[in-house]
Amino acid sequence: MAISDWPEQERPRERLLKDGPAALSDAELLAIFLRVGVRGKSAVDLARELLARFGSLCRLTAASAAELTRTPGLGQAKYVQLQAAIELARRALAEELKQG
Repeated sequence: MAISDWPEQERPRERLLKDGPAALSDAELLAIFLRVGVRGKSAVDLARELLARFGSLCRLTAASAAELTRTPGLGQAKYVQLQAAIELARRALAEELKQG
């Protein structure tokens, strides 16, 4: 079932706006990033599948382009977007640690 068919209060984007990002699971946050699923799978289903396949969020973010794009619906564009988001998070953390 597509996320757009879910009750509004259960949709990840709406929950993030209402309750903040800390209230969402890793799969829900990843689903927001993915934006869409694939035929027969919502973005949340796809995110759960990725997390299960790689075993952890850390391993998922370390996956190569070849590893990530083996998943139907995830191409190089999503890999590049994910890498950009990871690098932004790294830089923000490094900046925060530097400021002490």
